[in-house]
Amino acid sequence: MSKIEVKDLLDAGVHFGHLTRKWNPNMAPYIYMERNGIHIINLYKSVAKIEEANEALSKIAASGRKILFVATKKQAKDIVSEKVANVNMPYITERWPGGMLTNFVTIRKAVKKMAAIDKMKADGTFETLSKKEKLQVDRLRAKLEKNLGSISDMTRLPGALFVVDIRREHIAVKEAQKLNIPIFAMVDTNADPREVDYVIPANDDASKSIEKIMTLVTDAVAKGLKERQKDKADADAAATEGEVVAPAAPLEAPAEEAKAAAEEAAEAPVEEAEAAAEEAVEAPTEEAEPTTVDKPAKAKPTTKAKKKAAPKAKKTAAKTKKKAAPKAKKASTPEVETEEPTEEDN
Repeated sequence: MSKIEVKDLLDAGVHFGHLTRKWNPNMAPYIYMERNGIHIINLYKSVAKIEEANEALSKIAASGRKILFVATKKQAKDIVSEKVANVNMPYITERWPGGMLTNFVTIRKAVKKMAAIDKMKADGTFETLSKKEKLQVDRLRAKLEKNLGSISDMTRLPGALFVVDIRREHIAVKEAQKLNIPIFAMVDTNADPREVDYVIPANDDASKSIEKIMTLVTDAVAKGLKERQKDKADADAAATEGEVVAPAAPLEAPAEEAKAAAEEAAEAPVEEAEAAAEEAVEAPTEEAEPTTVDKPAKAKPTTKAKKKAAPKAKKTAAKTKKKAAPKAKKASTPEVETEEPTEEDN
């Protein structure tokens, strides 16, 4: 994509705005000056905005999404249809059908009806109709082709909307805003740039200006499509290489496994011999260590000693019981209290 020159935009008349009395104050940041009652657009800002919009459009095209171009102005119809058809994108140049985006299902039915008429003509059922019916079907097909022929390949909502003159195409802008579809637009000095996501300040009335901007935009879309084709080709090539290499992998695996097993088997006896030698060297050193540091263990009592100690323990237990018995009897006898006689008893 060639670099955008300010001189080229100047020659195309992109800098001409509307009369000063028709301006929109929100376009003030993009206006350079006023001359002869006409606002002049700052082309340096236009170049920056075009580059930003082109980068975004290129990414959308590379992702595989469609970009819908809308231009129903007399001076823009032919230019847009010619430029956009080269990049195989949908466009509306006749009349914006209400609900094109918000009621997309119904629009798709109309497109399918057009496809059904084509099928009738192909399989011969169209010839069985009467002359009047044929005429009616032909008229319906021509009407559908005029309004919806360019969007017959658009099977889902577009990824972006590009508009020429947002004041004229305000319905399309409102529908895109409702569905959060990004809007790219050529915005003149009499329009509100806040309604658009990617503003391109430019003259949207002159055919030369429209042609210049559309050329730059469609080049960016074409670049994105080429990137997508290249990525797809690389993915296909990688897939085919994977299919060729995949069968060869299992044949090499058994040989590698056998080699590894043989190496392990050869290393195992050597490792065992080394471990045995180390144990043999360590064993004498452990026996030679002195044991004087440790305290001598106490001898455990034998069974004879246990038998001799048992009767002594029984005798001592019996004596303690006899001594404790009289004390317990004395404690158990209750003491009888003797009351002294009082004077009243006497």
